[in-house]
Amino acid sequence: MTKVKICGLKEAVHVLCAVNAGADFVGFVFAPSKRQISIEKARKLAKLVPNHVKKVGVFVNPTENEVREAFENVPLDYVQYHGNEDPAFIEQLGYPSIKAFSIRDEEDVKKAGKFNVDYYLFDAPGTDYAGGSGKVFDWSLLDQLSIPREKVILAGGLNASNVQKAIATVRPSAVDVSSGVEQNGEKNGELIQSFIQAVKTSQQTVKGAN
Repeated sequence: MTKVKICGLKEAVHVLCAVNAGADFVGFVFAPSKRQISIEKARKLAKLVPNHVKKVGVFVNPTENEVREAFENVPLDYVQYHGNEDPAFIEQLGYPSIKAFSIRDEEDVKKAGKFNVDYYLFDAPGTDYAGGSGKVFDWSLLDQLSIPREKVILAGGLNASNVQKAIATVRPSAVDVSSGVEQNGEKNGELIQSFIQAVKTSQQTVKGAN
C-alpha cells in the first residue's frame, strides 16, 4: 500500500483535511520557503494529528540545535533533510530521517547510496527554494535504483492526475505532494482529498489486477 505525505501544511483546516482523507505523513516546513512556519505554529498543528499519522519537519542545511528544538518541541516523528547535509551530520543527530535528493541525472541518484536513512526522497530540482517546484523529473532515472523500494518516497510535480502513473512506474513506498494540492499558492482541501483518493484507487486497481 503506497503511503501519502502531504507537505507544506500551515493551516489547521488543511491538516485536518489531510488526516481525515487518509494521509500517512504530514509535513511542516521550517526551511526558508513560502510554506515556512514557526515551531510554535507547528506545535499547535501537531496537536490535531493522531499518533498513526507521522509528523515530518523539513529542513535545509539546519544547525543541530534547530533540528533538536523542532524535533523535541513540536514534537516530530521524522526529520527531512532537504539541503546539502552530509551522512555524518544526519547520523550524529540520530533522529528517524528522510533525506531528499534533487534528481537531474544518474549521478544525483547515486548520491543516495552514501546515506543510511529511513527513507530516501527523490524530488525534482527546486527553483526559488529547495524542492516544491511543481516540476516532474525523469522517473526512468530510478530504474536501476539499488535502494529497496520500501524506503523510497517519490516527489516532484505529483498531482491527482499523474500520481497513479507515478506509482505504477516507480513503485515507491510513499508519494509526497505539496504544490500539487495547492490553488493560487495555497493548500486546497478538495485537491488534498482528490490526491489521496487517487493513490488509494491506484492500490485498489493493482489489487484487482492480482
